[in-house]
Amino acid sequence: MRLGLHLVNFGFDGAVGPALARTGAAVEEAGFDNLSVMDHLLQLEFMGPPSSPVLEGYTTLGFLAAHTSTVDLQLLVTGTTYRHPGVLAKIVATLDQLSGGRAVLGLGAAWYEAEHRALGVPFPPLAERFERLEETVQIVQQMFSPQDGPYVGKHYRLDATVCSPPPVRPVPLMIGGSGERQTLRLVARYADACNLFANDVLGPAGAAAKLDVLRRHCADVGRDYDAIAKTVLWTGDCDPVGFTEKMRPYADLGVTEVHVMHLGNQPWDLVQALAGQVGALHAL
Repeated sequence: MRLGLHLVNFGFDGAVGPALARTGAAVEEAGFDNLSVMDHLLQLEFMGPPSSPVLEGYTTLGFLAAHTSTVDLQLLVTGTTYRHPGVLAKIVATLDQLSGGRAVLGLGAAWYEAEHRALGVPFPPLAERFERLEETVQIVQQMFSPQDGPYVGKHYRLDATVCSPPPVRPVPLMIGGSGERQTLRLVARYADACNLFANDVLGPAGAAAKLDVLRRHCADVGRDYDAIAKTVLWTGDCDPVGFTEKMRPYADLGVTEVHVMHLGNQPWDLVQALAGQVGALHAL
């Protein structure tokens, strides 16, 4: 099982840049596989007031690309409402070029209405956000392909889907969320990976139920269920004692990557605490 660190708190002790650089160095020294950042413009309400520091996601990943050399880099996950799909494809291709082929594109329908309203970002109804999410996937895939012709959808129109230079590698597409009717259907149709919430309350049984739904969607669209990587965002207890055994039931379900969400302002402490578990997790 691969291991990633997910950052949501940017109220570091000290300057932000050095703290991020220290985090990047720590995850690579510990043998982590992925480093992700949330895609939000205001801090989440359970984390603190809107005045709490938050960094724009892709700018942060560009900085981390220069301070790391091995870990995959991604937003977990990109809100489809925040960037035009053509611009998003260009951003991700640029990140992949500058990082030497380490970009992962995580996508979701977006949900945090308060930050949209605060900063004047349009927040369409849920059904429209899912339509835009699907068109975003189609546009990105077309821009990352040799086809550079037009794209005409319900919400977006591009006259030329040109993306030069292209990504270094085929950028893995992850669709995050556990909605059974829309999100997991889109995973089955388009994605290389899904990402589900997991914690001590939901447990492996909750993940198993969602994966059963994904399996049915794959059957409906003729997709190989096993071709989709199963990943989880772990929001539960990260005590290193017993952490590998806590992950074992997820590995038994076919989960191949866990992203641990750190709520504190010194993420390197969690990284160092989990460093001794990396080998055992990789062996699951």
